[in-house]
Amino acid sequence: MSTAGDRLQDTARRAALALADVSHGYPFTPGLDVYKVAGRVFLIVTDDPDEQIITVKCEPEHARALERGFASIIPGRYLDKRHWISLGPGPGITERLIADAVEDSYDLVAERLPRRDRPSAR
Repeated sequence: MSTAGDRLQDTARRAALALADVSHGYPFTPGLDVYKVAGRVFLIVTDDPDEQIITVKCEPEHARALERGFASIIPGRYLDKRHWISLGPGPGITERLIADAVEDSYDLVAERLPRRDRPSAR
């Protein structure tokens, strides 16, 4: 079953906050809820009710496959279009897909951190 925009955003927030050493706030603008691990962004939740999307880091090949497979997954808003994707509500966008995208983004960011800054457990 597809996920509506508010559920998409709530699911992404819950998935992010369940991960180790996550912080969040509004460093760019009041409309962008930004989630970080060790100071590095891995999730942006757009609070605009007319544009209910989340933006996550993604391996380029996987990102292109997701974009081809889902009409509401597009190259990332606000960030490098090669390494980030934005997910909006639409056919096939499930809570599991959202949680997986958030967790994968977190893992991509965390694995590139210096060893001393990596979260202790996931």
